[in-house]
Parts: sequence; structure tokens; C-alpha cells
Amino acid sequence: MKKVKAFIERGNDGTYGVYVDLSDNTLNYGIIGDGKTARDAIDDFKNSYTEMKAFHAKENIPFVEAEFEFKYDVASFLSFFSNKFSLAGLQSITGINQKQLSHYVNGRKKPTAKTVEKIEKSIHEFANELSQVNFV
Repeated sequence: MKKVKAFIERGNDGTYGVYVDLSDNTLNYGIIGDGKTARDAIDDFKNSYTEMKAFHAKENIPFVEAEFEFKYDVASFLSFFSNKFSLAGLQSITGINQKQLSHYVNGRKKPTAKTVEKIEKSIHEFANELSQVNFV
């Protein structure tokens, strides 16, 4: 099964989209998903994958199976995980104040590349810490 990147982005209108890079020739089809939330867009994307697979089977067209690695822009990540991370918690993890994070979530500001890297690195470090937890 091929591993393919799927990008999650929030549009200027506040809706979300998920898409595969069509310049990546791994797949013999393109799929997209959209929705009012990042979760809705991912669900729509997965549904599009299932529908494309069924279409290929019906038309007897070879279908490239794929496993998707979802890549988020900062606003989409913060929106998607907002029920798991509070802005206060993210401030603690990333060192970026809640007000600034709120601006990213609401699309009032876009983080610099350096800030995106800082957020990603901090989230990965936090996830690594969590993966080391063992209960007795």
C-alpha cells in the first residue's frame, strides 16, 4: 500500500479542505474533501477515497491503494485538536501565548515559518513525552 500525503488547510471562508498533491504521481486518481470543520473535511476525504475505489472497481480500472499521512496547516491543526488541547495547554506546550494562538486559529494572523516549526517541534516533544508514560 502506498503512503501518500494529504494536506488539510483552512480556506479564507473558514471552511476546510483536504487534498492530495496531484503533481505526486503515486496515485492514478485525485481526491478531495471539504467541510465546515477539519474533522468534516477529513471524513469527506475518506468517503471520496471509498467512492473512488468503488468507481474504479465498477469501471474495471486498476486502483492504487493508499494510506494517507495527513499534514495540517497551523489553523487546521489547532481547530482539529481543539477538543483535546486548550489554548492554555498549548501555550504551556509551545511557549506561544494564548492570544497569539487564538489569532492563528481564527485566521486573523498566519504564523511565520519559524513559529510553525516551533509549534510542530513542541507538539512532537510533548507526544514523545506522552509515549514514555507507563502506569503501575
